[in-house]
Parts: sequence; C-alpha cells; structure tokens
Amino acid sequence: MTASLPLGSPSTATTIDSIVVEGGSAPRVVVSGTGRAIGAVLRGPRQDLAGTIDQADGRFTAAFPLLASRWSGPLLPAPSGSYVLTLDADVEAPLPAPVLAPRLLRAEVVAGGSSLTVEVSPPLTDAERGPDAQAALEARYRGTKQAPLDAVFFESFYGQSATCNPLAIDREFAATRPDVARYWSVVDASVEVPQGSVPLIEGSADWWRIRGSARLLVVNDWLRNRFRRRSFQTVLQTWHGTPLKKIALGRPGVSLRTALATVRERSRWNIMLAQNQHSTAVFRSAYAFLGPIWQEGYPRDDALVGGNGAAVRERLGIADDVTVLLYAPTWRDDRPEHIDHLEVAAFTDALGPGYVTLIRGHSRTLRPGRDVRASNVLDVTGYPDVTELFLVADALITDYSSVMFDYSVTGKPMFFFAPDLDHYREQLRGFYFDLDEAAPGPVVQNAAELVDLVLDRERVKADYADRYRAWQQRFNPRDDGHSAERIVARLIARKAIG
Repeated sequence: MTASLPLGSPSTATTIDSIVVEGGSAPRVVVSGTGRAIGAVLRGPRQDLAGTIDQADGRFTAAFPLLASRWSGPLLPAPSGSYVLTLDADVEAPLPAPVLAPRLLRAEVVAGGSSLTVEVSPPLTDAERGPDAQAALEARYRGTKQAPLDAVFFESFYGQSATCNPLAIDREFAATRPDVARYWSVVDASVEVPQGSVPLIEGSADWWRIRGSARLLVVNDWLRNRFRRRSFQTVLQTWHGTPLKKIALGRPGVSLRTALATVRERSRWNIMLAQNQHSTAVFRSAYAFLGPIWQEGYPRDDALVGGNGAAVRERLGIADDVTVLLYAPTWRDDRPEHIDHLEVAAFTDALGPGYVTLIRGHSRTLRPGRDVRASNVLDVTGYPDVTELFLVADALITDYSSVMFDYSVTGKPMFFFAPDLDHYREQLRGFYFDLDEAAPGPVVQNAAELVDLVLDRERVKADYADRYRAWQQRFNPRDDGHSAERIVARLIARKAIG
C-alpha cells in the first residue's frame, strides 16, 4: 500500500535533487528539490510517517521524522519495515548511505520506479548485522562460560511486544523485587518496554550476553534453536492462551520434523503456566511436557479484575456514549496475512450510529498484515496491550482465538463469528472441545444474524447466563487478580532468582 506525494503540477516540473538521512537522537529523512510540493507521507503497513513541507522561492523541502507517537504514547522509532513515498517527480539526487541512529534504528533509502522507499531496520552495528556477524556472536554465546546474572530476561511473542503474561510478571517483580534487573528482548526499538526495564535488540551483542547469563527467563512462546539453557538458568514458559484449537503435537498431520522440533523446544523449559486444568492436560499431551505445570490462572488477566477502561478509551479517542465492540479473530495457517473475515466496516455500518469496532489481528498478522481503514473501525492490531482493549470493549466478537478465555474474566457478552467453522475444525486445525456446545455466547456464520444479536445484547446475555457461569468455573477458576503475585512468590521460593 502506498500513499501519494503530489509533487509539482502539470505546468511545473518537479525535480528531487537532494535526499539526506539524518541520524542522532531525532533521525529523519529530508527530501529537497525544485518545483512545488503540496503534501507528504511515508506509508508503512501499520504506521504512516507524516512529513512537514517547507516551500519557498520555487524550492521545497519535505522532512520525515522517523520517530513517531502512536495511541498517544511516547515518541518511538518507526517499526522495522518499508515506508514508501510515491512520486510524481524526477529523481536526480544520489542516494545517501545508510545511517545508524544508535539504539533507535537504521535507515536506508532505496529508489525504484516512481517511488522512494525508506527501509527501517533494527539499530544493529556492522559487527552485529548479517548472517556472518550473527554466526560469530552465536558461536561466542555457545562457547563462553557465562557467570550467572541475578536478572530476568523477558520475551513476548518473539519480541514483537512487551505484553501478555511476561508483562504482568515484570510488573510484579518491579513491585516486590525492585533490586532485580529486568531485561526485555525486542525485535526493534519501536517496542515500548516497562519503566525501569532495559530493552535488548534481538541479535545485538548485549542480547546474546544477557540471554546467556540471566538466571531467570520468562517467555510466552518458543525460544527456538539459538537458545541453549545453562545449568543455572530457569525458563518459565507462560504460553499465551488457553487452547481451543489444537497445538503442537496435537495438530493434524504433524510431520516428523515438526514433532522433533517440538520435543526439542519443550526440553528448553523448566516450568509451564496454565490458566486452568484444561490447559494443563493439553500442554502435557501437545508438548509431551513432563516438568511442573503451575495452574495459577493467567497473570495477564489480573488487570481485568476491577479494572477500568476510561483512560484507554480516552487514549483511543472514543467518546463515552459510543458502544465499543472488539473483533479479535485468530490467524489462519493457510492465510496468515488475512484478518478481516467479517468485513468489519460493513458490519459496523449495519449496526447504525453509536458503534465503533476495534479490529485486533493475531500477533502473527502484525508484520505481514495491513491496517483496516474505515470511518467506524479502528485497527488496533498494533496496539501494545490487548488486555487494555478488553477493559474498553462492551462486547467481544471472536472465532477460535484464545482471547475468549481471557475476556470471560470481565463477564461481558461474547459472540462467536465462525464462517469457516467446518473447514477450520475438520481440516485446518481441529478443536479440543465442541465450541457449539460450550460457548458462553452464540456461534454464528452469518454477519446479518450477528448484527441482530449484537443489537439485542441484553437478551443474549440473559439467555447464556448459565453457560457463561459454567465457562468461568471451568476456565477462569484462578483468575482472581493475584496470579502474578503467586507466581513470583513461587519463583523466589524455588530460588530461580536470588
């Protein structure tokens, strides 16, 4: 997806004769030339970078800051990716050399056809970038005997965010053990980490060093082949949701290669967390995990007990009198880039005035996907913490996502829009239990029917009250607001940290 930069007019030729990439603490790209510029934006898949225009004496200068605020948050580097500037101009300027803004980003300008592309990547040095540099750092990591460091290394969704169960555990460590150093593995500097913690850019020398020396690692997904656990290290695998859809060894048609990779991965973990007994049983079979599983509820749901969404609603710019629906589908193995199975803009239009729908893609659609843009829809796939969105939403619409097991802590209505239910259940993934029989809300395959049900939410809530209570008893028995507190206490008692 690109956005047009209207440079010049039919009667005035426009020429770009200077392109500069500035580093430092406020990195930016500056494009200058002759003619007239009347607008500027660098368009990325999940974030746009607006430029400022200075026009005088037949020349223009368009400056594009590479730090931006999103969701009223702090100024942060743009997420890694391609930011495209479509041109109606001749480019006569030489392309500048790539620029590294230390600890922020690396930027390179590429020309192609009628566009300029700013490639933003993590702020790795020449000694850290590329396969050869990474191979050398990994060899050093594997071959060096590290001294134990009384610190916690956190990673969430492969470093794409600082959220989920690891975030809640980080907060508890900050409150009860402020003496313990906290580090976060992040894909780039666009990921905001909790106050008082230290970001580690994946692949940096510090990332390799701390990951090899921290006594405790708290992660919610695979560590993958580059990790080798030291004898003094404890790995707490929190996972990232109670499973409805089959996972790991439970998936249909698992190849021998995948099975072996799964078994190798689970051998890297010391402890698993489970939200409920159902998850405990699934993790035992799906990962053939023989170690301890702590069934303490989910730390990420602590914030839902007595939480208030007013501040988040204000941050999102949603008026108090608007009904907020959260549409959070899971990803599809055969279509990982596709999110909007509902045609959410048309759906929200059909509800009439007074509604806004937040669409939240799965973490695996964050990089390949693109934001849905519509007047009554707010794409929050890139919003840092989905738990905050649960507090704002008056009702949840999902399909097979594990968000159903978290949102039920709130007691608010849930709807299950599953147009590909048979295909997903019988061919793509399979389920651990029958959703139709257990769901604490209606399961529908038709958007028009969903509209009618959402408009009659109070009746739906009453009709499904008994099922909802049974669901909470089965899946949320320990989600009482104190999960992180119990887990950190157990880690300290186990001497996983000094």
